[in-house]
Amino acid sequence: MCASAFAGAFAAVLVLGATLLLGGRAEATPTRASPYANLAIFARALAHIEASHVEPPDQDRLIYGAIKGMVETLDPHSTFLDPEEYRILTSDTQGRFGGIGVSIDVRDGWLTVHGVTEGSPADRAGVIPGDRFLTIDGWAARDMPISEAVRRMRGDPGTEVRVRIRRENVEDAVEVTLTREVIHVEAVEARVLPDRVVYVRIRSFQGTTTDELRAAIDHAAEETRDAGGISGVMLDLRGNPGGLLDEAVRVSDEFLEEGVIVSTRARGGELIEEARARRAGTRPNWPMVILVDHFSASASEIVAGALQDHRRAVVVGSRTWGKGSVQNIVELPDGSALKLTVARYFTPNGTSIQAHGIDPDVEVEQLDAETLARLRREGVVVSEAVLEGHLSGERERRTETSTPRDQARTGPSEGDASEGSLDDDFQAHLAHEILRAMISR
Repeated sequence: MCASAFAGAFAAVLVLGATLLLGGRAEATPTRASPYANLAIFARALAHIEASHVEPPDQDRLIYGAIKGMVETLDPHSTFLDPEEYRILTSDTQGRFGGIGVSIDVRDGWLTVHGVTEGSPADRAGVIPGDRFLTIDGWAARDMPISEAVRRMRGDPGTEVRVRIRRENVEDAVEVTLTREVIHVEAVEARVLPDRVVYVRIRSFQGTTTDELRAAIDHAAEETRDAGGISGVMLDLRGNPGGLLDEAVRVSDEFLEEGVIVSTRARGGELIEEARARRAGTRPNWPMVILVDHFSASASEIVAGALQDHRRAVVVGSRTWGKGSVQNIVELPDGSALKLTVARYFTPNGTSIQAHGIDPDVEVEQLDAETLARLRREGVVVSEAVLEGHLSGERERRTETSTPRDQARTGPSEGDASEGSLDDDFQAHLAHEILRAMISR
């Protein structure tokens, strides 16, 4: 049977099948047409291409291309992955792959740098979150699917990729040539600050994240045991683009005894699943702050939203990215896969993350190193005490006085343990000040 004859026969079978399923007269048929009716048009177009194109077409490319185009009409995060692209995605979640060391997302149609792996080729070249790709190896990046961009930036170690990027407040585009390397992402970085506060930075939610977090906290507890133990926790989720939902739930469960962590709802608001905290294994109720920024997304927002709604932590920084959609991976028989958006995330209070993000309890924008240096030259130290609605410290309650909130404090406070331990990180310094006020209560 020729392709055009097959198309007509296939369309007839579909119409007959729809009538039989409905079991009623034609006028009882719902006005919404069968989603499969247009397959006859697809089959006819495929037949013309097979029969008439000037070069014999690659059938796999034709079908893969058709599926990609179909899926990409849905939303920016749904995509079709051919076998090679699916292999790359799998390597991402394992934390080891070959590339330049950036995570990307789509913002206003532009491929945007969401995070940069410390020490990677992109990091050494000065690529920063917020940079927008104009070209990747000469290919226009505007409206390029994420899967295609990832494929072009990945490659064998030692090979090069040229990118042109647009940076906010910089007039000219920046062109960079990067040499690919094997990228290994350590999910967790941790250290104990002088006042026994544990600073924990989670870079991504991959398969090892919770185990790395547990090991870091256990090590800190052992290190501080003789001095009185851990006094508080700073959980830094800035620049974290997300990752595995299960890991976000497990990380949240480390600090919550009970209650909903996150719920997912499908089309029409139907509840799919609620992830709940378990009492077993919950860490002590240490004072806790979470640092977020505009590039904290997805799994990061789940953790921040859960701990914020349960009043387990104070969230400090700037509003997060707002990726509150759930993608499922559907493996297909040939090794390809569908990455399909199937639901939305909701925080324990029932708030949707999608397109809004998490609003911090204390909004603090980051200051660049030049501004911080100028403030220091002028003898000004900006502290948590100048923030509207800051938490009272023990000394404030005893003396019932404090630095006016509209006036910057000058000179370091007595026993300022944050000085010298968080480099020139303004947001982290203020988060540390807030945490110290919580500890002293």
